[in-house]
Amino acid sequence: MKYSVFSVQYSVWLVVAWVLTMPVVAEEVRRATRDVDVIVVVGAEGTDEYGKKFKEQAEAWKAACEKAAVKFEIIGTAKEKTDDAKQLEGRLKAELAKASGALWLVFIGHGTFDGRAAKFNLRGDDITPTQLGTWLKPVKREIVFIDTTSASAPFAKAVAGAGRICVSSTKSSDEIYFARFGEHFAKVIGGDLQADLDQDKQVSVLEAFLFASKKVAEFYETDGRLATEHSIIDDNGDGIGTRAEIFNGVNPGKTADGSKPDGERARQISLVLSDEDAKLTDIQRARRDELERLIRALDAKTKNKDAAYYAEMEKLMIELARLYGAGG
Repeated sequence: MKYSVFSVQYSVWLVVAWVLTMPVVAEEVRRATRDVDVIVVVGAEGTDEYGKKFKEQAEAWKAACEKAAVKFEIIGTAKEKTDDAKQLEGRLKAELAKASGALWLVFIGHGTFDGRAAKFNLRGDDITPTQLGTWLKPVKREIVFIDTTSASAPFAKAVAGAGRICVSSTKSSDEIYFARFGEHFAKVIGGDLQADLDQDKQVSVLEAFLFASKKVAEFYETDGRLATEHSIIDDNGDGIGTRAEIFNGVNPGKTADGSKPDGERARQISLVLSDEDAKLTDIQRARRDELERLIRALDAKTKNKDAAYYAEMEKLMIELARLYGAGG
C-alpha cells in the first residue's frame, strides 16, 4: 500500500467526520464523571481593597468548578479563627490515599520575600516553598498548581516534578509587589473563549496562562509603568519556568537559556471541558492526550516524510478516531 499526504489528510478527515456524526444525546447523559479536586487557598487580605479582589477571584474559581462539575474546596475564608496552614497541610495529607485523577491547588493572596525565604501570607502562620514541597512530594495524583501571589516563583519550583503543571505569577522571589496575574487567569479558566487560541472550544491551563500574561503586560504598558511581575509556567518537571513571550499561539519557541520549553502538557489540561471532551472518560482522555503527543513528536522528528512516516501517522490517527467514536 502506498502512503501519501492524502493518506494522512484522509485520516484527519476521518477523525473530524467521526466526531461530527456521533449521535446527539442529552449532555447530562453524555458527560463522563471526572476525578478532579480543586482546592483554592485565599491568603490574608491585608486591606479591604485586596480582600475584595481576592474574593472575586475565589468566586470565579468556584463558578468555574460548578460549570466543570468538579469538586471545589476553599481554605482561608471561614469567619471563625483557624490556622489555615494546618488546615491546608491536613487536606493535602488526605490526598495521599488517592493514586488517580488530578489535584488543582490555587493560591490567591499576598506573597513576601525577606531576602532568605519566600512566604505565602495566611491567617496565622505563613507557609514557605519548602513546606509546600514537602507536603506535596508524596502525592501521586497529577497536580496543577497555580500560584497567583507575588514572590511566587520559589513555590512553583518547589512543587515542580513529573506529572505536575506549575504556574507562577512571578519569575523570581524578588518580584514582591502585588500581582495582577491571578484576576485575569481566574476570569478565563472557566471557559471564556476569548482565551481559546487553538479554537477547540475550551480553555487550557496554557491558554489561560498566556491570556493572563498578555493582559498583565498590557496593563503596565498602558499605564506607562515598569512591569513588576513576569509569569512563568513549568510542566516538564525541570523546575525552570518558561515565559509567555516565547510562545507563538500555543506553540513554544526557543528559550533564552536553551532549556527545554514548557507547555506540552499544559495545553492539554482544561478545567471546563468542551462538549466533545466531556464525553470522554478520564482514561479515554489520557489516551487521547498521549496520542496527540505522539503525533506531534512524530511530525517534529521526521524530516523525510517517507512511507514509514505515513504508515505510523495513519495508525495514530485511526486510533484517535476510534477513541472519539467510543466516547460518543
